[in-house]
Amino acid sequence: MSDFILRQNLKPGLVRLTMNRPQQFNALSEQMMAAMARELETIAQQPQTKVVILAGAGRAFCAGHDLKEMRAEPSEAYYKALFSQCSELMLALQRLPQPVIAQVQGIATAAGCQLVAMCDLALAGHSARFAVSGVNLGLFCSTPSVALSRNIGRKQAMQMLLTGEFIDAAKACDWGLVNQVVADDDLAAQTEALADQILAKPAGALRLGKQLFYAQMQDNMARAYELACHTMASNMMQDTALEGVQAFIEKRSPRWPT
Repeated sequence: MSDFILRQNLKPGLVRLTMNRPQQFNALSEQMMAAMARELETIAQQPQTKVVILAGAGRAFCAGHDLKEMRAEPSEAYYKALFSQCSELMLALQRLPQPVIAQVQGIATAAGCQLVAMCDLALAGHSARFAVSGVNLGLFCSTPSVALSRNIGRKQAMQMLLTGEFIDAAKACDWGLVNQVVADDDLAAQTEALADQILAKPAGALRLGKQLFYAQMQDNMARAYELACHTMASNMMQDTALEGVQAFIEKRSPRWPT
């Protein structure tokens, strides 16, 4: 475990990763991104982990890239490598077999907003605010736009990208960037409660379902149904699904295989 990313095993099957640069509003330095990528790679190989919560230490979720670090080496080769590293981290969240829930307090800006968009689910405290504000610095948030435009409507995404203005948690929920807005003091507990709902489901179905969900979104309708049919057939052959269907037929609670 790195000092940049704190890992807590909250309960069996549930892990929380906390970005730990509170004085820098958890800005994504190269070291921070490398540490998070290592943690995700480790978790991907741990079938006993079923759900991951991604949080930020201190007053903010994540303020995006570390601008001081970016400015220290102004070369196109460096920037291409940096944004490639960030993009691979974002894709690792989506490729992770386990569902990831963002626990968002304070600000989530630029690549921090991108992180929220790349997580499978997101809860926000009432005071949370979101922006892709690079345009205010002369830098259009191109890489965050990839994730943002796949979460919210096109016009809403362009409004955020072109103006750089913040939206509050309520609007983020209304636009589809987060699932739910809760009291700031209740954010951690409510995020864990959502995780508990998922923990109660069979891990095999969750893994298959997450993989299929993102794969089918990249294809046309016919191919999406082909992928979905294959996934459901494979899922039905799992002991958990067979038990779940049998339990429904027998009008009893399922006894999931361990």
